[in-house]
Amino acid sequence: MMADLTDVSTTNYDNSADINLHLGELDFTSDFLFDEVDVHIQENLEDDIVKEALKKGVDLRQYSKEIERDLLKVENESVQDYIKESKNIASLHKQIAACDTILERMEQMLNGFQGDLSSISTEIQSLQNQSIAMNVKLKNRQAIRGELSQYVDEMVIPENMIKSILESPVTEDDFKEQLHELNHKINFVKEQSFRDARACVDVKDILEKLKIKAIAKIREFLLQKIYAFRKPMTNYQIPQNTLLKFRIFNEFLMANERHVAKEVRDEYVDTMSKLYYSYFKGYSSRLTKLQFEEAAARDDLMGVEDTAKKDILFTHFFSSKPTMKNRSTVFTLGNRGDILTTELEGPVIVPHAAAKNDTRYSFESIFRSLHFALMDNSCREYLFLSDFFMVSGGGAQNLFDNILGKTLTMFTKMMEENIQDCYDSIGIFLSSHIIFRYQSIMAKRNIPALDRYWDSILNYLWPRFEHIVSMNIQSVRECEPSKLGHIDNRPHYITRRFAEFSAAIVGINASYPNDRVNRVLGQLQAEVENFILKMAAEFQTRKEQLIFLINNYDMMLSVLVERTTDDSKEAEMYRDLLAARTQEFVEEILAPHFGGLITFVKDCEVYLERGNGDKLQAEEKRVQQIVRGFNNDWKRALESINQEVMRAFTNFKNGTQILQGALTLLIQYYHRFQKILAQPAFRNLQIKHELINIHHVMVEVKKYKPTF
Repeated sequence: MMADLTDVSTTNYDNSADINLHLGELDFTSDFLFDEVDVHIQENLEDDIVKEALKKGVDLRQYSKEIERDLLKVENESVQDYIKESKNIASLHKQIAACDTILERMEQMLNGFQGDLSSISTEIQSLQNQSIAMNVKLKNRQAIRGELSQYVDEMVIPENMIKSILESPVTEDDFKEQLHELNHKINFVKEQSFRDARACVDVKDILEKLKIKAIAKIREFLLQKIYAFRKPMTNYQIPQNTLLKFRIFNEFLMANERHVAKEVRDEYVDTMSKLYYSYFKGYSSRLTKLQFEEAAARDDLMGVEDTAKKDILFTHFFSSKPTMKNRSTVFTLGNRGDILTTELEGPVIVPHAAAKNDTRYSFESIFRSLHFALMDNSCREYLFLSDFFMVSGGGAQNLFDNILGKTLTMFTKMMEENIQDCYDSIGIFLSSHIIFRYQSIMAKRNIPALDRYWDSILNYLWPRFEHIVSMNIQSVRECEPSKLGHIDNRPHYITRRFAEFSAAIVGINASYPNDRVNRVLGQLQAEVENFILKMAAEFQTRKEQLIFLINNYDMMLSVLVERTTDDSKEAEMYRDLLAARTQEFVEEILAPHFGGLITFVKDCEVYLERGNGDKLQAEEKRVQQIVRGFNNDWKRALESINQEVMRAFTNFKNGTQILQGALTLLIQYYHRFQKILAQPAFRNLQIKHELINIHHVMVEVKKYKPTF
């Protein structure tokens, strides 16, 4: 142990000398080196064995020699054990050597396998590349084969095509199929010619000859079908439908011979233009003769004196021809509104059948029949042109105008004349709404063919309608009540005319509201209201004036509610006027019988509201007169009021409501009268004991309540 320590110390010392030498060379300080040596010695002293030996006081040098002997002994024993196992070790060595040989051979084999696999991978990759290349070649060849096959098929002209084009009638399906194929081949060869394909030279002449033959046959067929339109009594829709089945013929002409296609189209346009013009000119002239012989005239105005009875009497005595004129139809809608609903798309009028039955029609019925026929034929023609001649938008509209332009010009001129000669405002208004509905129908069908025509006719109808209404407004304005002879309190004929006319216009206008209509109708309404007030002023008493106003307002309200809706603004206005005049009339009719009671109640309520209750004491004498007068006459007064109201009003229902309103108001006044008598000022009034009980009055009033 001491030797070891000595060696360690010596070694450390030597190392320290070397370190000092090196550090001296490197200019390090000696203090640093000593510190390291002290640290090393301190670490050795910290060893557990060294600590134990020092603790026991053992001589370290002796202890070191013992350790060396023990180590030598162990070494000798190990050598003996190794000698004993030398055979096994030699055998193990041989086995390890054999294993090394085997592993070396396996390594060589695996290296061989790795080389073979590398070679196989290279071959597989090579085969894969070859496969891809072959696949690409196959696809290219297949594509080329398909294109070449299709190209040959497109280029070759089959024998059955030649035979069908040359020999088959154009009406057979086989001809149409081969014509379609021929058109395809012509387009294909034309396309290949631009690419300088030599194969086109071989088939170009044959295709040209087949095209010329097909065009000749198609032209002859189409012109024959168009000429068939010109035959008398021919229904043009039949050959037109036939042409639609052969739409491919026009497509072929448009694609291959445009001047022939233009020839066919021009021939069709010329033929159909004359056909439509002739048809509609004859139809309109025959239909116009079926209008009422005696229609509304210039003098059939709202403010003109009602002479219908005089006309009937004059006709009865001085003419054998019965009159067909009825002035009320000028202002009354009646069943004429059916023209916008059930009859709107009904069958057109057949002139010869109507003439045979001596049937006559109104202005709007003839207008509807003419324009329904025009709309129906125009829609069919526009669709045919778009389908057969393959046009749309502006092209279709131009072609349509070329065909029906002359007819529409004739229609426009005829309508202008008829409208300017018409004084039937309801007929004019119905005609304008007929156009609104036909415009809507064509818009749903997406056919703009008649848009300009509809607008032009409306430009004639609206000013005419406004002009006729203005004439009626002027007639009402100029109507003087003093010139109308005897006036009673029943609804006036001018008021009835206005109510019927207003209800008709408002009802029709509800579907397609128009501000122009509301404006002129409002002007007419204002004039009629002024006229009613002027008429009411002719009566001497306020009660008669109110009866006249109530009867007229009630009649107008009843007509409006019956013809239109209950919540229209016109009905609401007359309902307010009627309520105001009714309330005033109720006060008027109660005044002769119960005026003292009503006046007393109003005066006393004013005193109480102002806090002047002490003034009631001065009214005792007045109370006695009112109570005794009421007790003596109230039953007779009720009966008198009942009879007066029932005689005054033409509408029994309205009269009953007014009577009930008057009696109800009487009960209210009587109740208020009793409340006033309950005031302290009348506490000791003896006449209060003579008051009739209000329930007794109510029982009597209920006798006049209607049972319906």
